[in-house]
Amino acid sequence: MNCSLLIVVPTLNSHALLPRLVTSLQQQTWPHWQLLFIDGPSNRPHRQWLQQCCSLEHRCRWVEQDPSQPGIYGAMNQGFVAAADPTCPADWLLFWGSDDWAASPTVLAEAMEALGTSIRPLADTSQQWPDLLVCGGRYANAAQGSLGRVAAFQPPGLLASSTYRRALLLGSTPPHQATLFGPGARRRLAQYAPGFRLAADLDYFLQLSNDPDLLVQCLDLELVHMDTGGISGKQTQRRLQEVRHAYRRAFGWIWWFPFLNRYIKRFASLLERNR
Repeated sequence: MNCSLLIVVPTLNSHALLPRLVTSLQQQTWPHWQLLFIDGPSNRPHRQWLQQCCSLEHRCRWVEQDPSQPGIYGAMNQGFVAAADPTCPADWLLFWGSDDWAASPTVLAEAMEALGTSIRPLADTSQQWPDLLVCGGRYANAAQGSLGRVAAFQPPGLLASSTYRRALLLGSTPPHQATLFGPGARRRLAQYAPGFRLAADLDYFLQLSNDPDLLVQCLDLELVHMDTGGISGKQTQRRLQEVRHAYRRAFGWIWWFPFLNRYIKRFASLLERNR
């Protein structure tokens, strides 16, 4: 598949976690990725690690985070801008955290191969690619070397906007670390909304579903492993508030329906895993 992929990783004094992420990319059988670290006000050892990494691996580069766009989603908004930079444009954009890593050495090759055939069944579109490619991810405890629940979006296949929005209403959510943002999605919505610290990704996917021409390819592929120690798992009350707000923005007074479905699905997934 002849296209480019930019992986954006917001960082803040997280250099101890980054070798696992970088190594997982260097092991990929599809080598045409670019990695951009967007670094907050980190300390000297972290900056030195970034500089050394980027000098040794030509596919890696780093920039300072714009102080006017604070927080992880501010850094990710900077990533949207970087993907559209005419001096180094990217067809596809993927956001990972410092504690994420590729699930296997072939996942990028499998994702790119799927993009090559995803639109062909549709005779009534001139699009080359879908707007989103949604894969799956799995939570993992890196310290214990154990794998946890799968984060995936249902149903699989090529989804029209109405089917995608119905799946959101029923509580499914694309895991943003396993979602590739294509040119069409970024033309429609090129930033995360302000005011969110933990659930701006959910809000983005919900707002994007308002476009009647949206095409979403859902792929049965475990793309990424995500460490369970992230910040969102430690701020449950704020996350619940932001999730409710995102659903209210998208669905109005019936916000409670996708909200309940979302957490029923999470609970059922945990029960299934513990059987």
